[in-house]
Amino acid sequence: MTRVLDAKRKGSKSGEDSSLVIFLHGYGADGPDLLGLADPLSDHLPDTVFVAPNAPERCIGNPMGYQWFPIPWIDGSSEEEAERGLLQAADDLNAFLDTSMEEEGVSEAETILVGFSQGTMMALHVAPRRPDAFAGIVAFSGRLLRPELLADEVVSKPPIMLIHGDQDDVVPPISMPEAGDALQEAGFEVYGHVMKGTGHGIAPDGLGVALSFIGQKWGLDLG
Repeated sequence: MTRVLDAKRKGSKSGEDSSLVIFLHGYGADGPDLLGLADPLSDHLPDTVFVAPNAPERCIGNPMGYQWFPIPWIDGSSEEEAERGLLQAADDLNAFLDTSMEEEGVSEAETILVGFSQGTMMALHVAPRRPDAFAGIVAFSGRLLRPELLADEVVSKPPIMLIHGDQDDVVPPISMPEAGDALQEAGFEVYGHVMKGTGHGIAPDGLGVALSFIGQKWGLDLG
């Protein structure tokens, strides 16, 4: 049985509501933590709705926030608990994605996932195993889980933009080329951008690259 994810929504600036960005937050954060990015993005994506769910569990390491699954080296959980948590969260997220697209009246081709840290891990795990490809995935400061299984389990291949800070002390910067190599070997269209001097966060240049990627995948002229 899937858990229903609580989410915040920001309607399109134009009122047209013809495309959808879904933000997936990191470990210990919540949906509103990323929904603030809708403000600078909506100026360039006026017909886009922005939705940001909370992950399904209260965070063991930060009870004020949420987690998609336990992280053993942070919260002392077992590898088995982390694996069960990932699989359950994947089911929860898939149900949420289906419901959100139905409610907004859009398809995968009109939907882009934007993840940060653990949210990126979820996006890169879930999206390739769905039958229809999203317009794209913007993957900030995360890593690819179970890369050795990807080639055998991939069903669809959305284009992916990997973005990582070179001073990240939470998710090592090497995670970006490791993910890129595995994704390319599995046949994905992969782009990458390194945010110079940036730790575990989203710098203005990274957000700008993300916006350009989104515009390109939706065929928009962003000037």
